[in-house]
Amino acid sequence: MNQIPGEFILAFLGMVFTAMFLLSQGLTIPVFGEAKQVRKRIRGRLNLLERANNLPNMQSILRQKYLRRLPPLEARLEQLPMMETLAQMIEQAGHEYRAYRVLLLGLVLATAVGLVLWSLLQLWWVALPAAAVVFWLPVWKIAHDRAKRFAQFEEGLPDALDAMCRALRAGHPFNETLQLVAEEHQGPVAYEFGLAFADINYGNDVRRAMLGLLERVPSMTVMMLVTTVLIHRETGGNLTEVLTRLSSLIRGRFRFHRKVKTLSAEGRMSGWILVSMPFVLAAAILISSPTYMPLLFKEPLGQKLIMGAFVAMLIGIFWIRKIIRIQV
Repeated sequence: MNQIPGEFILAFLGMVFTAMFLLSQGLTIPVFGEAKQVRKRIRGRLNLLERANNLPNMQSILRQKYLRRLPPLEARLEQLPMMETLAQMIEQAGHEYRAYRVLLLGLVLATAVGLVLWSLLQLWWVALPAAAVVFWLPVWKIAHDRAKRFAQFEEGLPDALDAMCRALRAGHPFNETLQLVAEEHQGPVAYEFGLAFADINYGNDVRRAMLGLLERVPSMTVMMLVTTVLIHRETGGNLTEVLTRLSSLIRGRFRFHRKVKTLSAEGRMSGWILVSMPFVLAAAILISSPTYMPLLFKEPLGQKLIMGAFVAMLIGIFWIRKIIRIQV
């Protein structure tokens, strides 16, 4: 049996990695967290509230102070297009990286991977897509960490609301309930509620502090909490009872999300099988007939067919994702 050429194995593994990574990103349906469209609507409503009250955006104020503390070169790099959005993602993910360093890391990794694949394979249609995927890996990692942190925050929010209700029944003012949550809990909930308490403690009003919380954690559950608190501050009412009902509503919402994930498991498994089947068959052919597949890689027509099949597979991944999202 002839030995399988190393460049064919590298190209095959590169395509497997790209397809599986995109599939994992596309078919993963979080139990908690909000879709991108929901967060965009929340961001729009938040901007309307800021303009209606003639208040500058808290994140913009903090970013301007942050930029003034940087050296001139780093400040210019941080002001490049899309850097503000990336910096906000990094902050929401709980990291302290600088945005331009994340993109520089992606550029260095993409250049290294592209040059290595080009020197080994001499196939631009393998090196270029692999470099493009590697370039966005740091950003995808930050986005994954942000989604995970949002999920942890929302998972701990009902317990935090219960603690606030107990403190309010005991006679504590609203400001101290935020401090109690920050001291008695752990994770993103304690950190974010501690920041909200610090905002109030350092001179901001409750409205501004709660809007800052919504800016840092743009989710529907946080928006319900902020709306509840702001309405209570303006019109009065039994805040304890409302927060108790809100906690029960959030827990019911989590149960619904878990049920949706269970019902969509069959569709996601079908997506994994459909995408992995061509690679499994190609591996079986490489093992059983080593002289069969190299011809497809060496011939120009075969390279075009492989590239077309890979592009069609990527389209299929996003199509499967769309079908599963509609079913959800």
